[in-house]
Amino acid sequence: MNGFPWISLLTLTPFAGAILILLLAGKNRNIARSIAFASGGVALILTLLLWSLFNSGSGVLQFQEQHAWIPALAVAYHVGVDGLGLLMLLLSAIVVLMSIAASWSCRQHGSLYFVLVLLLETGLFGTFTALNFVHWFFFWELGLIPAFFLIRLWGGRLRASAAMQFFVYTMVGSVALLLAFLAIYLATGKFDFIELAQLAHNGQLAPELANVLHWAHWTAAEIADCVFWAAFLGFAVKIPIVPFHSWLPAAYDEAPSGTTMLLTGAMSKMGLYGVLRILVPIFPEQMRNGLNLLLWLAVASIILSAFIAWAQTDLKRIFAYSSVNHLGYCVLGILVALKSTGGSLATEKSAALDGAFLQIFNHALIAATLFWFIALIEKRSGGLRGLNDFGGLRKVAPVFCGLMGIALFSSLGLPGLNGFPGEFLIFKGAFPLVAWATALSVIGLLITAVFLLILIERVFFGPVNDRWLAFPDLSTRERILLFPSLALMFVLGIYPQILVGMFNSTVVHLVSQMGS
Repeated sequence: MNGFPWISLLTLTPFAGAILILLLAGKNRNIARSIAFASGGVALILTLLLWSLFNSGSGVLQFQEQHAWIPALAVAYHVGVDGLGLLMLLLSAIVVLMSIAASWSCRQHGSLYFVLVLLLETGLFGTFTALNFVHWFFFWELGLIPAFFLIRLWGGRLRASAAMQFFVYTMVGSVALLLAFLAIYLATGKFDFIELAQLAHNGQLAPELANVLHWAHWTAAEIADCVFWAAFLGFAVKIPIVPFHSWLPAAYDEAPSGTTMLLTGAMSKMGLYGVLRILVPIFPEQMRNGLNLLLWLAVASIILSAFIAWAQTDLKRIFAYSSVNHLGYCVLGILVALKSTGGSLATEKSAALDGAFLQIFNHALIAATLFWFIALIEKRSGGLRGLNDFGGLRKVAPVFCGLMGIALFSSLGLPGLNGFPGEFLIFKGAFPLVAWATALSVIGLLITAVFLLILIERVFFGPVNDRWLAFPDLSTRERILLFPSLALMFVLGIYPQILVGMFNSTVVHLVSQMGS
């Protein structure tokens, strides 16, 4: 079965949907959204089919396809997935389908909106499967362009500046990333991630960089460090990591909520995927050299963003900064696994990485669901989403508040919901490895609990504002659409092994590659 081009078929599915909309829908948004939803549904089915065919006991790449593209430049069409790639494909398929469902009744979203969403999904699928840098970079940038127009054309009052800020930040990161890999290509003649990882594993990458890049009197290690930090910048902006995060609040705030779901649920994971797929295998020594600084950046992302979220009064901005906080835990789980321990504590490294993988998926699900609820609040309130604009909604819309409360408590990390297992595994694995960073990061958990409980108290409880006495509860259709994501929160909270079983072999393989 692995001989069939499953990955190519999956990547082309949303692209074909976008072409169908352009050919058949015209300005008819009903046809456009139906085609988009059908395309997203087919993509999810194909992803689940890949999961059923995937050998979870193997940590190596599967479903590989490799064809010569531009041999003279070492450019090839090379795709494949392991447990990490499959996890990313699954979360992308789910989040895109949720975004389309959340945008279903937004009349201002015409055919072009759904075309851009499907092109963005194509970029996501390509990014999470490509194994040659040029091929991968094409899809990396393909995700940027639709996102820019989704913000610029359908965003809020300050959408122009938010879209431009998003574009400039991510483009600067992309340019740094491109320059880093051009330097690597000049030194090695290779663009393939697997081949470059093997060079790094054999200790050949840094010397080859030094042989070609004669920068002043720099040593081979210093040149390799410089190339690493350029590549790191590209991923740090996309995740984002403090202090490269300042584009995020404006983009999340001004983007239509369906697009914000895509930004936080899928696009931010492109950066984390890049760290795991590219930086960790190709630059393990350079990451260890800068590990203390990287850990401080992760801790700052966790703590500072939590305090800033506490200070916000706009619901979207609260969850924008909360996303930076939760992604910081993922970064922490990845970094501690690089700690040199002389070959010991491999189990703790695996636990931290398992937690990071789980947190990547669970944050995507939780954050997308929360922004969906914010979209529903805006729809019912005429665009209001201030923390102090409401009050007592639990009395007039008990189902709405109850279901949103599930997502909020999952974000808080309540045991029994999917926000808990990933954070628990990260802290369980991280504390024996880097106690100081783990201890400081616990502050982020406390502050998150504070601002989420304040949100619940101000929006759901207290006296009912007369203005919201007729605040509509969830309709039957809205309950049906929200049910799968909320049900998944319980399923993954109680039995996370459903996902861990998919990627644990990949984690073990990755830990073994990291060495001691």
